Amino acid sequence: MQLAVTDLFKAKWTADIHREWIDALLRNEPHRERAALERTRDLMDRATRDCLVTGNEALVSVITLPDPDGRHVLAAAIVGRCDAILTQNLKDFSPEALAPFGIETQHPDDFLRNQLSLAPGLVCSALRRVRATEPA
Repeated sequence: MQLAVTDLFKAKWTADIHREWIDALLRNEPHRERAALERTRDLMDRATRDCLVTGNEALVSVITLPDPDGRHVLAAAIVGRCDAILTQNLKDFSPEALAPFGIETQHPDDFLRNQLSLAPGLVCSALRRVRATEPA
């Protein structure tokens, strides 16, 4: 998020993507409170310019992916005019399925390395801000 607010790139997501990460986090870390995660979602939406993609629902049914549950993500990337989908789940977004749309997948670690090579000062400043806000 610290990088997203720098405008180094345009972060995009949908309400469905928010629901997915919130539900996954609650499954993996049941001690968390949904209300706090929803507050985080709202803060993300307010802090990041033009981040919320809408109108992607009609595309979902015509997209083919190895895992049909990822179709809404590709549909959002198409409507949001994204160059890449950031995910740790690279196997469900095959290059063959994404190529017709000019979209690629990137692992978040690779994305951060790429951003660091493009704008080392901005990335290092963002990382310092993250480190400064981490609890001891």
